[in-house]
Amino acid sequence: MTSTFLPDKRTGPEAGPPPPALRVGRGRSRRRIRNWLTAVGFQLPALVLFLVLVLLPILFALYAAFFRWGGFGMPSDYIGADNFTRLFDDPVFLGDLWRCLVLVGLSLAIQLPFALAMAVLLNQRIRGRAVYRTLFFAPYVLSEAITGILFAMIFAPDSGLADQVLGSVGLDGLGGTWFADPSTVMATLFLVMTWKYFGFHMMLYLAGLQSIPAELTEAALIDGASPWQRFRHVTLPLLAPTLRISVFLSVIGSIQLFDLVWVTTAGGPDHHSETMAVTMFQYGFKRYQVGYASAISVVMFGISLVFALAYQRFVLRRDLEGATTTMRGGQK
Repeated sequence: MTSTFLPDKRTGPEAGPPPPALRVGRGRSRRRIRNWLTAVGFQLPALVLFLVLVLLPILFALYAAFFRWGGFGMPSDYIGADNFTRLFDDPVFLGDLWRCLVLVGLSLAIQLPFALAMAVLLNQRIRGRAVYRTLFFAPYVLSEAITGILFAMIFAPDSGLADQVLGSVGLDGLGGTWFADPSTVMATLFLVMTWKYFGFHMMLYLAGLQSIPAELTEAALIDGASPWQRFRHVTLPLLAPTLRISVFLSVIGSIQLFDLVWVTTAGGPDHHSETMAVTMFQYGFKRYQVGYASAISVVMFGISLVFALAYQRFVLRRDLEGATTTMRGGQK
């Protein structure tokens, strides 16, 4: 006589506890769901703000750029790509692109090397270096509006501090209409920009310099390397990631420059100091040609996006790959 054992299909209190493996699986699932809900709860406010304050305005600007719109009501006068066609036929906007390139070039050739030189100097053991660091970084803390008003007073014709200082040393001929002369307005504006922003880049370089192990420099010194050779072959290569980030921030800042220019010159004289952001503001809030201003904002966004993606792909790739490798190595 044979007997067949069938699985126990009872449910309810008499069924008994589930197997240990099943309990462990259910516990992991609950923890996974709880962790996912916690992550969503923390990220949701930031995602909502990003959607409302960043993504939706970008999409609406792209939509409004195809309309002739004064900013009141919803856009209705569809004109296709006429705003973009007008944009690249506008000598003012083409001048904005040229001035943007000039500011980028001057920043990379003068402002950043000057900030690097000051960082290297203040990284040495000199008396009062903490005071100098504070003084050089202080202009960056000031708002652009305060900086613009301050230098508008300093470079005021005849009565400004700059003209008075030059007059006191017998150099009256070098003074004059700093912001009012088309031949000097960009140079003066770049001087103000350098005073305002070089301290920020200097502090970036100082942080990078202080992260370089002193043993490497000491080894190069023992091997007989000169100060320039130590800087060229030890300091500069190890500082390269910081330099690349500094260049990126400087270029993006030059593309989007607005408030400092608006407060000091408002784009004058005769558009000779105007930037893309100032032109956009002029058309959008002064002339109520919001559709055309939206086209300018779309072009600005496109230039910044293309530069950022290309820079990340071809310049920052090694830094990002190094960071990823380090993180993976630390997780093993």
